[in-house]
Amino acid sequence: MEDLLRPIYQERASDKNTLGVLLIEKMKPNSPITDNFDVILLIIVKDAIQPWHVKHYEFDDKTAAMHIVTKELLMKWIDTSGYRKAIAWLIYGKVIFDRNEFIADFKEQLREFPHEKRNLRKAIEFGKLVRSYTDAKDLYESAQYKDAYSRIVHSLHYLARLAVIEKGYHPEVTVWSQVKQIDLEVYKLYDELIGSNEELKKRVQLMILATDFVISSRAEVSAKHLLDIIRSKDDAWTYGELKSHPLVSPYALDLTAMIAYLIEKEIIQTELTETKGVGVYHRKYTAKSI
Repeated sequence: MEDLLRPIYQERASDKNTLGVLLIEKMKPNSPITDNFDVILLIIVKDAIQPWHVKHYEFDDKTAAMHIVTKELLMKWIDTSGYRKAIAWLIYGKVIFDRNEFIADFKEQLREFPHEKRNLRKAIEFGKLVRSYTDAKDLYESAQYKDAYSRIVHSLHYLARLAVIEKGYHPEVTVWSQVKQIDLEVYKLYDELIGSNEELKKRVQLMILATDFVISSRAEVSAKHLLDIIRSKDDAWTYGELKSHPLVSPYALDLTAMIAYLIEKEIIQTELTETKGVGVYHRKYTAKSI
């Protein structure tokens, strides 16, 4: 298969704008990592008019997809979990061209996973986790037990990704196999939810209680990225100031849910300042001292 694709990637490799080429083959009948294509060609470039360009091919009853991605966009995907398959492509892909060891250095950065990037990823997953968990509680209280169950499953998935990041690894598509190796507490929650013989309502109720305890115990560490931003100035922040902060943008959609949860757990405090309206106050936020 590689021989058939060689003319395509060799043309790209001869371009000085190309930094590296990886080949990812489909290893089983159902292959989410390759979108069920027989092979993926990942071509990393310095610059491009389109940061992400995709072409599909067919040959000898086989299919292939070529993804041409800029270095900047690929890094953004990895830092913010923007396109999860990209991690698997870099980890499991066969390197067939590497200009000046660019891919080797990139993989080394993945292995190192520096704390500042780890804290951002934790904040992103924590925001999704809190929103999903809050939805599950609301649905349970509304007696929508099947929908509550679905949201709890999503919550546990975000919790699993958070657990993997806490241990210094990038979450992969097969995140539960990772969690089983490194965080049995979180894995057992999922195992108990899926394998329990309790009626659905009882299963969801018990899992909401158990999940709340686990989230609460990890909240301050998981939200460190946001809390550090809040602590970066002496006075309180308005919601608008936080939402528009460039470092918050990767999890801005979940910011309201995060702040509400952190207030509930007394990790963030509110301050009220007067407005022109009688009895109406601006609400601002500070974080408790370390």
